[in-house]
Amino acid sequence: MDGFSDLNLFALVARHRNLAAAARELGVTPPAVSKRLAQLERRLGVRLMNRTTRRLSLTPEGELYLANGSRILDELQELEQLVTRSRAEPAGLLRVNASFGFGRARIAPAISDFVARFPSMKIQLHLTDRPMSLQEEGFDLGIRFGEVPDARVNARLLMKNRRIVCASPVYVERHGMPSLPHDLTRHACIVLRENESAYGTWHFSRGKRVETVKVDGPLASNDGSAVLHWALEGRGVVVRSEWEVGEYLERGALVPLLVDWALPGADIHAIYLERNQLSVKLRTFVDFLGEYLRGFSR
Repeated sequence: MDGFSDLNLFALVARHRNLAAAARELGVTPPAVSKRLAQLERRLGVRLMNRTTRRLSLTPEGELYLANGSRILDELQELEQLVTRSRAEPAGLLRVNASFGFGRARIAPAISDFVARFPSMKIQLHLTDRPMSLQEEGFDLGIRFGEVPDARVNARLLMKNRRIVCASPVYVERHGMPSLPHDLTRHACIVLRENESAYGTWHFSRGKRVETVKVDGPLASNDGSAVLHWALEGRGVVVRSEWEVGEYLERGALVPLLVDWALPGADIHAIYLERNQLSVKLRTFVDFLGEYLRGFSR
């Protein structure tokens, strides 16, 4: 086998960290993939992966081979597109990670429109309840809310967004409107448990003043849609993103609370690894996604 073919195989196995999953995608048997991987390691004279009965992990040499090899594969694809397509129309596969709520409501429809415009593109959308590692899970692009925590990735702002404390007019009429964040301790707050954030802890700021409030209530969920539904029914106070509740605020189904106080930022970014920054397919998709999402805020 040639070097590029071996490199493609290794990148696929590294992404799945599982021989059976890689074999399914290639349409071959797991023993065939294992044999190819062993032949590659013999040719290079180093072990690229540690094998267990449950999962594969990369050795330091494997990490080096994957990082630099992925860049080479991207450059090869760029070269092929440059030669074969006069307009450099994007082609190939992108793997995208996003949260369940935003992914269903915004990213999935955007992808549908994107592949209709660029039929040579393939998109795999993986929705999760918490952000996945691009490096470890083999994603080309991640959609993230708030600050970008990892300096090793590139980030591009797709859409301005903020978190809003709100409740239905029915709830406010029955229980009143809080004047200060601490007042929420006397209200029925609907708690969303997501990511690794402290459960039931809401952080507020106004100028240099900062308040952290431990909230509680009879309802809690790990699903944002369920939490929003309860708030619309008047069951309590909720914190949701502007992209999700904006229409309900506009028509009066929800009312904002504590408007003089700010919650942690929730701007929406596309993040991608350094090696992908010049990819035509990635750049075209991010451009398209940004324009698509900005259409909702006009």
